[in-house]
Amino acid sequence: MATSLLNLEEDLTCSICLCPFDGPVSLTCGHSFCQRCLEAAWRGVEPVSCPHCRTLYTVRPELKRNTVLSAVVETLRAASDATVPPEERAREVPMPKLEPEPKPVLCDTCMEAKAESTCMTCAASFCVEHVRPHRENPVFRAHRLVEPPLADLHHRLCTEHAKLLEFFCVQHERAMCSGCLQEQHRGCDFCTVEEQRVKKQDKLGTLDGKIEKNQLVISQMREQQAKLKDVAAVRKRALEQEYQQVRDLLQRDESEAMKALEKDLEGGQSKLGSLMKKFSQNIEKMNGTKDEISRLLTQSDSMDFLQASVDLPSVVSFDPYAPRINLDSKAVIAHHACIVGLKEQVSRILSQPVETRQSNLKQGFFLFLSLSLSLSLSIYIYIYIGKIFNPHKVSQRVSGFGGLPASFSSMDNRPVFSKCLNTFRRIKPTEHTCISLNPDATILMFDQRTAHRRVALSDNNTKASVSDEPSAYPEVPPRFTVCSQVLCSKGFSQGRHYWEVKMSSNNFCGIGLAYGSIDRKGPSSRLGRNAQSWCVEWFNVKLSAWHNSSETVLSNPNPSRVGVLLDCDEGCATFYNVTDRAYPFHMFVFPFSEPVYPAFWIFSSGSSITLCKLNN
Repeated sequence: MATSLLNLEEDLTCSICLCPFDGPVSLTCGHSFCQRCLEAAWRGVEPVSCPHCRTLYTVRPELKRNTVLSAVVETLRAASDATVPPEERAREVPMPKLEPEPKPVLCDTCMEAKAESTCMTCAASFCVEHVRPHRENPVFRAHRLVEPPLADLHHRLCTEHAKLLEFFCVQHERAMCSGCLQEQHRGCDFCTVEEQRVKKQDKLGTLDGKIEKNQLVISQMREQQAKLKDVAAVRKRALEQEYQQVRDLLQRDESEAMKALEKDLEGGQSKLGSLMKKFSQNIEKMNGTKDEISRLLTQSDSMDFLQASVDLPSVVSFDPYAPRINLDSKAVIAHHACIVGLKEQVSRILSQPVETRQSNLKQGFFLFLSLSLSLSLSIYIYIYIGKIFNPHKVSQRVSGFGGLPASFSSMDNRPVFSKCLNTFRRIKPTEHTCISLNPDATILMFDQRTAHRRVALSDNNTKASVSDEPSAYPEVPPRFTVCSQVLCSKGFSQGRHYWEVKMSSNNFCGIGLAYGSIDRKGPSSRLGRNAQSWCVEWFNVKLSAWHNSSETVLSNPNPSRVGVLLDCDEGCATFYNVTDRAYPFHMFVFPFSEPVYPAFWIFSSGSSITLCKLNN
């Protein structure tokens, strides 16, 4: 029977969480789900429908527990536990055992009735009837009665003298009776039980005070943590403003440098254009004279030829030349030289420890300069005095910028000077422009042979939607039969590839990669729940990264467009939130052992994903 129940494991699996039912509820259409999964899928949706067959309910049905199905699931769990090896069962944490109810204390006189009190002097327990002499007879007035009766009275008696243990030996740290005090512990320091109780209470008070003080210190440190966060936030904003101002200064200076270069380019183009026009006019004049001479040479009458007079145009005496025009105005050279010097010195200062940087700045190694050029161009830079200028002539050079300093001219021979424009291209920021990713753009289409029957393909197999009615796809082995998933037709095993996906709703959907060998039929075919696939998945309001059934919860940027950059050679896949730029929010690093295919999971009714067409 256990074997037959284990064979029903797939039928007893919730189609939403793909786990055995937990608190199953059934709908009128006959399909069952975990109550929490169904409530999460219906949250904020009106009207609701069955997640499996899409049966629409205009009135939200009342969810009642399916007791029969619950019993079957519990039996299945018990059968699964029976198949666990003894070694694993031994490692399981045992359930705590319930303590049995204590037996009633019987009267030591009649041995039948339930005792009401215990006499510490007589070392015996008595029922209501037999305790009356202790309460009424003055002879027993000095006896101490304890209620309720003590069940462990025999543990409170000395095993040697059969007397009550009413003293405590400090040296030997043990309880003793009056007989023990007079015999074995005659010279020992002792105290009564009450005195020992007072000492223990004093220790308890000390511990309470220490605990309270520690808790107070912890609360103070928590307040300090909150203050540190606030201070860090303020400092972070201040740092961001400072760095942004530096970036703004550089960007402004770069814009001015580009304008100066464009102006030089326009001037050179204009000068070349006017010269070309003049030379063309000269050619026309000389061609006219040439045609006239050729016409005269063709005449047979020598008298007409001799009488004709042809003078060469004056442009013949002009020797044409191609002027050398360079983009070397003072503004362009100054921009170029200053940014190279700035880059070298910033690189040098940033290569030093932070403490050294600050001391160097305080010692005056840098000077803030404003260079006023003939084009009313202001370049604000930090220049290392001992490297570029002679410190004794700085004011002279800045005030009268009549020519290019010798140190600037010598920079032409430095390799760094010719490569300065490529500096920022070598920086690898955390985000990319979409244009920088487009060279790796790949055209993709969904593979209809892999699409689940609830996944409808359209727009030349570039759009996948969740359909209320199952599509009439042929039954082929590559098709997903349990999870509403689809793969793309193209797989990759080498190189870099980039694609983007537009989502109609970032809820109950997943984007990832999968080997072609991924399971297509069982619950383990869900993306990320096996070793053959990787995905980022939006489930309700949570974003998680999944691989081999291991979940990593991520911060949800709520993207509407997601980019995927697959680098097969490096063994990594990066997922981007695409807006005006592409911001990465997760990366899988894994040495892919076989071709990987773009893979997708969609579940919500009416939701869709579209493969974007990119230009590379």
